[in-house]
Amino acid sequence: MKKTPSNIRLHSKSRVLEVVFDDEVFRLPCEYLRVYSPSAEVQGHGPGQEVLQSGKEQVNIVAIEPVGHYAVRLIFSDSHNSGIYSWDILYDLGRHRLAKWARYLQRLEAAGVKREPQANDALLS
Repeated sequence: MKKTPSNIRLHSKSRVLEVVFDDEVFRLPCEYLRVYSPSAEVQGHGPGQEVLQSGKEQVNIVAIEPVGHYAVRLIFSDSHNSGIYSWDILYDLGRHRLAKWARYLQRLEAAGVKREPQANDALLS
């Protein structure tokens, strides 16, 4: 059975997207949504082609655009806007947030990069 959220609310100050499904409420940090964007820019074009995102700790969502009756496009403060978050993707990100976040932190550590934006990152945006 496909799940459809009954409400999606952005809490800009805390940088959290609240997604309400009939059986669960997920509070998903914008950074988490950004680093797990379903876009090809982040996921690559096949297994093993994921691009590790770093320096996204302060990223926020600046706009939410509906895509039909099945998804939203999230526009982030770092100009990333190519990910389409279907209801299934949002539900999966909510259900597996702790495991996915732990994996992300491990990947950052293994790559020797940080969540915090670096000084030269600010010059690029």
